[in-house]
Amino acid sequence: MLKEKKKQQQSLHKRHSEYAFANKQLEKLSNGVFANGELPTFSEKINETGHFPLRPTKLEILQINVGYMCNQVCEHCHVDAGPDRKEIMTRETMLQCLEVIKNTGAHTLDLTGGAPEMNPNFRWFVEEASKAGIKDFIVRSNLTIIRANKKYYDLPDFFKKHNVHVVSSMPHWTRGKTDKQRGAGVFDLSIKALQELNAVGYGMLGSTLRLDLVYNPSGAFLPGDQTSMEKDFKKALLEDFGIHFHNLFAITNLPISRFLDYLIASENYEDYMYSLVEAYNPAAVKSVMCRNTISVSWDGYLYDCDFNQMLELKVASKIQHISEYNEDILNDRNIIISQHCYGCTAGAGSSCQGAVAK
Repeated sequence: MLKEKKKQQQSLHKRHSEYAFANKQLEKLSNGVFANGELPTFSEKINETGHFPLRPTKLEILQINVGYMCNQVCEHCHVDAGPDRKEIMTRETMLQCLEVIKNTGAHTLDLTGGAPEMNPNFRWFVEEASKAGIKDFIVRSNLTIIRANKKYYDLPDFFKKHNVHVVSSMPHWTRGKTDKQRGAGVFDLSIKALQELNAVGYGMLGSTLRLDLVYNPSGAFLPGDQTSMEKDFKKALLEDFGIHFHNLFAITNLPISRFLDYLIASENYEDYMYSLVEAYNPAAVKSVMCRNTISVSWDGYLYDCDFNQMLELKVASKIQHISEYNEDILNDRNIIISQHCYGCTAGAGSSCQGAVAK
């Protein structure tokens, strides 16, 4: 039992799982019900609805993954992040990113991980990027990092100083469901962190300090209506803990990495793929994140989105690294797609900003 628990606290890479490797994930997504014709591939589906090939619109968001290291090992994590992941963006690559930030047409900088705050150059990067005039500066925090170590205790004040838009993971308003997905003790630490963010002004009515929460389903099902869930979250967190926040983003779990491993182990993979395909919404295709976003990996390579990054599907362009960035050339490309993309077009759609269609 202890051996199994320890295993669950490790990344797929640490466990040497076959689904730690992008080629194995893509192989799974390309075979079975998609190879035998039971379900249409994503390219076939968007071709039916007149959206193939998928092309970028105007670049609005530069999303930078500063490292896969994290203080948590969450069941659904598409990054396969954890304490044992050592991939970290260097200051040299950050300097290359800063050059792009100064000259890009993007108005939003979105820092993610792992836990981005664990990168040793994180604060320096935030300070330098803040000087570049980005209109919306997002940091995706797992909340517990704020309470993980004394050196992180002042993060709420640091975020406030730089007017950072904090987007925080919060699977549920109850302890049981949160800890099941993210690990024992995560709920209590998350509540404490949210209260500390509220204390410096984050999430309060009328405050310009933006605090949004992210919900991921805890099992092999799609998220419910985002607006209704937001009301439930706000009511429960306010009544039970006095916590305020601005918006809730409901994000569909994509069938890659750790969630794909879970689907296969629980024998839910085919049913989940059927659910995604049946919920396909052509209206959501128009607003998927890959159309207005460039994703930058910890080593500076460029991807259409954070999910493609984890599948090692670099942009289909002669420009593939931040050091040779050229926005005009990058915008003239087809977006790389596979069956995982159904996750972003199911129901109301899903992106890092939550639902994308009504």
